[in-house]
Amino acid sequence: MTSPAKAARIDDLMQKAQAALKSARWFESERLAQRALELSHQVGDFGRMSRIIMPLQESRRQRMQMAMESTQVKWIEGEIGEDHRVGPGLHMMQPPLVGADARRVRLTAMRREVPALVLCREPTTQLGKVPIVAIGLMTIRARIDAPEKPAKPTKTWFLQALEQLGDAAIEMIDTGMDAVRQVDVAVSLLDSLPDHEGLHTTLVQLCLKAEVEMRDIVDADIAKKLAAKAREKARG
Repeated sequence: MTSPAKAARIDDLMQKAQAALKSARWFESERLAQRALELSHQVGDFGRMSRIIMPLQESRRQRMQMAMESTQVKWIEGEIGEDHRVGPGLHMMQPPLVGADARRVRLTAMRREVPALVLCREPTTQLGKVPIVAIGLMTIRARIDAPEKPAKPTKTWFLQALEQLGDAAIEMIDTGMDAVRQVDVAVSLLDSLPDHEGLHTTLVQLCLKAEVEMRDIVDADIAKKLAAKAREKARG
């Protein structure tokens, strides 16, 4: 059970995130909501998790919309330094850069409040597929069709790649596990790929299932204790 102090801390973050969202301070709202989600997850408060995901998703949606105002995909290749200046828009990292480089650039853009979507592609496979990868607490990979013009991918292709990568992430969640374990996996996937709306929706559904699951466990435990006391009383 969430302690009163921890619950108050999470609720305060949630309220501040909502206020920032209403004021169109998308980056601030995302940071606050992300922190509230992390704290809720740490204490297993799945109800609060389900409620904070929606403003988190909306703040990210607005940030993504600003990035998608760009009509071209910018290729990034070669070495990038710690002071790499990423601009607004759609960015595709390509070899020799790897998924860890894309994550670093994405986090830098977030820190500087630059609306950017960043993906990383790996070398084309022998079957002509293009692996798209995201790195974080988990590694996500999807092999997709190559763009019609390999040297000049379109905005449509980029966004389809992002969507397919997110779909691949959702498929990584083992539905045979209990809901609490599934939430853990979904949170890790969202850390790797925060720019997929379907992954947020999936996490909300899993949090609601986990909340019911945990409530049933608590109710069963209480029932066992009451039954044990009744048996002791009967024997006495």
